Amino acid sequence: MTDAPPTTGLHHVTNICTDMDETTAFYEDVLGWHTVKRTQNYDDPGTPHYYFSPTPTGEPGANVTYFEYPDSQGTPGPGASHHFAFGVEDEETLREWRDHLESHDVEVSEVKDRTYFKSVYFTDPDGLVFELATRGPGFTRDEDEPGSEVIDPFEEGYED
Repeated sequence: MTDAPPTTGLHHVTNICTDMDETTAFYEDVLGWHTVKRTQNYDDPGTPHYYFSPTPTGEPGANVTYFEYPDSQGTPGPGASHHFAFGVEDEETLREWRDHLESHDVEVSEVKDRTYFKSVYFTDPDGLVFELATRGPGFTRDEDEPGSEVIDPFEEGYED
């Protein structure tokens, strides 16, 4: 344990896109999110910086923001994010999302069992990997050897 001051959790995640109009359409039309702020990158004036949120008011903890750099190209590696995940309530909702994404011509994976949750994966227009993950069964149990077993949420003594 450390004596670091407390945080309130994740505030927002910022990514880079090559076309803000395409990214905005993806968040609004495909994901059903709201564009809650259109501003510029204060460290690079003139570079668009948009904020997207699942709620119209954009509370901290759920926002995803983008800087637009039309000529950028990158490869994930050290210092870069591999993917990020949005939560959904349960597997039924996950399957509804999968159908919804497919209806918008988004390639989406099959439902995958990740031991602590189930999820699907897809990408945004620039290839950034997204995951939708169920709430349960949760992270409250560990295997004796990490990755060695699938934990049954209905097992005696399991707490969600």
